[in-house]
Amino acid sequence: MNLKTISRPVQKELDIFDKKFSASLKSKVALIDLITKYILKQKGKKIRPVLVLLSAKLCGEINERSYIAANLVELLHTATLIHDDVVDDAKTRRGIASLNAVWKNKASVLIGDYLLSKGLLTAIDNKEFEFLKLTSEAVKSMSEGELLQIQKARNFDATEETYFRIISDKTASLIKTCCKLGAMSTAENKDMVDKLGVYGENIGIAFQLTDDILDYTGRKKLLGKSTGNDLKEKKFTLPLIISLKNAPSKKSSEIMKLIKSDSTKKFDRVYDFVIEFGGIDYTIAKAKEHSKTAVDSLNTFDDCEAKNSLTEFAEIISGREF
Repeated sequence: MNLKTISRPVQKELDIFDKKFSASLKSKVALIDLITKYILKQKGKKIRPVLVLLSAKLCGEINERSYIAANLVELLHTATLIHDDVVDDAKTRRGIASLNAVWKNKASVLIGDYLLSKGLLTAIDNKEFEFLKLTSEAVKSMSEGELLQIQKARNFDATEETYFRIISDKTASLIKTCCKLGAMSTAENKDMVDKLGVYGENIGIAFQLTDDILDYTGRKKLLGKSTGNDLKEKKFTLPLIISLKNAPSKKSSEIMKLIKSDSTKKFDRVYDFVIEFGGIDYTIAKAKEHSKTAVDSLNTFDDCEAKNSLTEFAEIISGREF
């Protein structure tokens, strides 16, 4: 099963969302209009709107509030991707030149800010203040997670506990928000919303865990990017953290010295290290554990197409090819 199959229960609603999202990007300022049209050309996977709509459908009938929620998170997600590309000095995004490569950093930062403000105004204009609160909390968590990761990369002192805090904040918080917003738009009670929150947080964590595994083991075709990027940026992800903990102190010290160096040939040695000392296997097991927790959170919902799709999505994340 792929994302297209997973989104099938909400395909009609996703088509409606696409039109609403395109309309929300329009501006009277010609440069903004030009750049937003370029953004639409990049054609992302729309995972977050799909999660909003599937969560909404699981809890009730999709309505206008569901579209507002989907639009809000996609505007926010697009803004963060643009800002990420500026921070990372990325030259491509989804196979074509990134915004900062075409329009430079200043315009890219400003368009990211513009999209963020459009998202927040979407909630305010529709008096969806609970949506606004939840989304604002997600933005705060994402920023804190990214900054904590930068701090730990400088200090070389990340622990497993710190790592999970980072990925819970920087990745899982927005996915959790998608699922909760979708549920809030249709659910009859808070229990449904809370369960979708548990689902979203755990698939977000599982997603980041598998992404961190694939940074060591994945092929460029599979990831859309080269492997070893985390090492280049001196990010301590779980495979490395666990391997440093498991290895003899002398071996760990040698690897730490190599990581701190500017050597361009360190990836193969570190890759062998995380395989030998169990970092990859441990991380795979953790991804499957969080995927199972996500699936289990849906147990009390009636069987339906939306539930099947959410279950399959969680299982696909932890079962990606390593």
